Amino acid sequence: MDSSIPSTPRFSVASLLLPVVQAPMAGGPSTPELAAAVSTAGGLGFLAAGYKTAAAVKAEIGTTRQLTDGPFGVNVFVPQPSMISPQALDRYALSLAPEAERLGAAPGDPRHDDDDWDAKLDVLLEEAPAVVSFTFDLPDPAVVAALQERGVCVIGTVTSRPEALRAVDAGIDALCVQGPEAGGHRGTFDTARRPEDESLHGLLEELADLQVPLIAAGGIATGDDARAALARGAVAVQAGTAFLRADEAGTKAAHRTALASGRFTTTSVTRSFSGRNARGLYNEFMRRHDGEAPYGYPEIHHLTAPLRAAAAAAGDPDSMSLWAGTGFRHTVEGPAARILAVLRP
Repeated sequence: MDSSIPSTPRFSVASLLLPVVQAPMAGGPSTPELAAAVSTAGGLGFLAAGYKTAAAVKAEIGTTRQLTDGPFGVNVFVPQPSMISPQALDRYALSLAPEAERLGAAPGDPRHDDDDWDAKLDVLLEEAPAVVSFTFDLPDPAVVAALQERGVCVIGTVTSRPEALRAVDAGIDALCVQGPEAGGHRGTFDTARRPEDESLHGLLEELADLQVPLIAAGGIATGDDARAALARGAVAVQAGTAFLRADEAGTKAAHRTALASGRFTTTSVTRSFSGRNARGLYNEFMRRHDGEAPYGYPEIHHLTAPLRAAAAAAGDPDSMSLWAGTGFRHTVEGPAARILAVLRP
């Protein structure tokens, strides 16, 4: 690892022209085009490295650099040990058999993997994007230091004070404080525990004494939402759901339609799709399987992946994960720059 001192200072979220971060959304919505559009317009765009190979991540970094001169970030899932039993996996796979038959898809291989972790770290150290954020846990402090030596601003995603204190001890530059209002996966370090329901505003106030910048994430869909979070000590806000219907996003057509349809009236936290707590539009798959789905990420994610893909291809919103935060009713279609303007505090 290169231990030389970078020639330029690390990027600071507080320096953003517009204090809005586009959340990294793994599984398709985050694209180089979306990240570049947000960064060019004065916010901070993000690529999502989750579920991709290291080579794919490197290619997306290169594409984004061709599209914008602005700073952007890359988010990485931190791997954790397997915690699900073969018996629990078998039981859940059996319960999904009717879904698989109806969709004409075989369940996937419920394997445990590290999401190409080591190779992705090598790419990030080589490419040194302006920002790297971590979700689901923290890397070793040596990894944090190595990225910082390359001039990278390192952000840790946290959902509680104990997690925040661990992140500060690891030497991170800023905290992404994720409240329960956030769509998609909750970034809790403990994979087998439903996170506490303390609101984003409560979390911000609880962490206000920490000497690191705070980025507020969860339910941010309007300028009023952004102003409220900034008033509680955040230096920027992070919005994901708000960008799901952006022209540049890779959101699946059925997901876009579901967000705009008015048919889905609420969100709920589920582990039925991935074995990890995640918030999405409440649909029939969640209704049928929430009560029996075990904790077990990424095994359950891989098990249901072919079913979700088949549902998306068929335009069936009731059998796919429709990740969305509590502010989903405020989503609009259009260019990312226009959505960014809506979020301007």
